[in-house]
Amino acid sequence: MYAVEVFVTYKESILDPQGEAVRNAIHRLDFEQVKDVRIGKYFEINIEKTEEPIEEVVESLCKNLLANPILETYRYNIKEVN
Repeated sequence: MYAVEVFVTYKESILDPQGEAVRNAIHRLDFEQVKDVRIGKYFEINIEKTEEPIEEVVESLCKNLLANPILETYRYNIKEVN
């Protein structure tokens, strides 16, 4: 079994209005040192071992369901668990 963490965020070239709103709220709380906030999605997925390499399974999930490749980027961590 594999435990997979997937992080999805907007590409740098895409405006993030939610992140901007959070950054503005942070500044209103006098945390001026915060310069940028990006909002994203986080997934925890448990995947059983199969013949197909786990990286291919996760890539397919990300490209076809979890992320919009036009607007978003993704990264993931895979850990083998018992």
